[in-house]
Amino acid sequence: MNYRSNVNMKKILTIAACSLLLTSCGLYNKYERPDEVNTKGLIRDMVSDTDTLAVNTDENFGDLPWREVFTDPQLQSLIQTALDNNTDLANAALNVKMMEDMLKVAKLAFLPSVAFAPQGTISRVQMDGASTSKTYQLPIAASWNVDLFGNILSQKRSAQMKLLAAKDYQVAVKTNIICGVANLYYTLMMLDEQLAIVTDMQGLVKETWDMMKLQKELGRARSTSVQSAEASYYQVQAQAVDLRRQIREMENSMSLLLNEAGHQIPRGKFSEQSLPTKFAAGVGAQLLTNRADVHAAEMQLAQCFYDVETARSRFYPNITITGNATFTNSIGTIVNPGKWILSAIGSLTQPIFQHGQIIAGLKVAKAQQEQALNTWQNTILKAGNEVSNALLAYNSSDEKSQLDAKQVAVLTQNVEDTRMLYSSKGSSYLEVIQAQTSLLNARISKVTDDFSKMQAVVNLYQALGGGSK
Repeated sequence: MNYRSNVNMKKILTIAACSLLLTSCGLYNKYERPDEVNTKGLIRDMVSDTDTLAVNTDENFGDLPWREVFTDPQLQSLIQTALDNNTDLANAALNVKMMEDMLKVAKLAFLPSVAFAPQGTISRVQMDGASTSKTYQLPIAASWNVDLFGNILSQKRSAQMKLLAAKDYQVAVKTNIICGVANLYYTLMMLDEQLAIVTDMQGLVKETWDMMKLQKELGRARSTSVQSAEASYYQVQAQAVDLRRQIREMENSMSLLLNEAGHQIPRGKFSEQSLPTKFAAGVGAQLLTNRADVHAAEMQLAQCFYDVETARSRFYPNITITGNATFTNSIGTIVNPGKWILSAIGSLTQPIFQHGQIIAGLKVAKAQQEQALNTWQNTILKAGNEVSNALLAYNSSDEKSQLDAKQVAVLTQNVEDTRMLYSSKGSSYLEVIQAQTSLLNARISKVTDDFSKMQAVVNLYQALGGGSK
């Protein structure tokens, strides 16, 4: 092997050693998901107090498009209007655009910076026969920061993570809008149904009041029974007033989501709604990608990882190459006939003492990375908790609704029987009023529990990251 080959081999080994050293220092490493994150047992079983949910790994309710979950045409129209007009979603899209522009700036940092600063001078000496001197210079300066230690690269990767987190936030806002509109829509229909029940009961209570007044005229009832029936009638009327207020407030809230002034919301009937009844929650690990807020928390962790690399790279030298080219008519300053001044300078700056700022910066970056890891883990646990609660709420509301239906059937018969008995003096007026009140409460509870089932479906869809596809 000749001398030149030995020299080349030494150069190659030197470059390889430097690359290995930089890699071992973490200057060029890429983010990898930590192994210590816990994704097991996130969703509790709906029956057992100790087991976790046995899940289907192939299906996930959250993967369904929102139009397949919410099939009511009027609800679909409202959701689409909200997605088109909502200011929070518009601001989230603008935030993504800003992050894209910042990423472009980070990528352009690899290129040299170029500046053009033309100058001109006119001078004249105040003496006889003196002439005016006119000179000009057209300088172009270029400066290139050699990213040998990964400072610019880590900043670019950090900007990429910020962009991904901004996109995740946009998706999360979209999911919140879809499910927010759906919840308000079902709330309005629930209140409509309760108002219809109260209005129907108002007529029944009025009939009881009239019947008791007739009984009093015939000497078969006391004035106190008539007064109690009258008070019961006013109580039902007050419930109707309160429900109408709640309906108006819900319509105003819906209008705000649509970015419109408060107005009446078109809607269907509560009894005609159809929502899915079978759900696949997927596996806990799927929440890492399906839930936009969970993925955003991981992207913030990745951003902190690259911020640590940036802080570490500041311990290494900063290498800059600067070039200047100037065209001038001032012949006295140059000797070449083309009137060009050319220069190139290479500089290396090695930080030695920076008042502890570099060391402190690295410590802060590492602490922020640990905080981001804790936040991500907590976000995962919250996501699993929300899925568990939504599944539990659906099962509980479904069970209660079935019991409510049986109770309503019994109390409906009870009202009829007590009214007939009162007419024949077989029961007191208190039994009639109590039976009617119990029936009213049972019917309202039935509607409330049916609404809770609907709301649980919406909340489960949101908890599983629905609406992102």
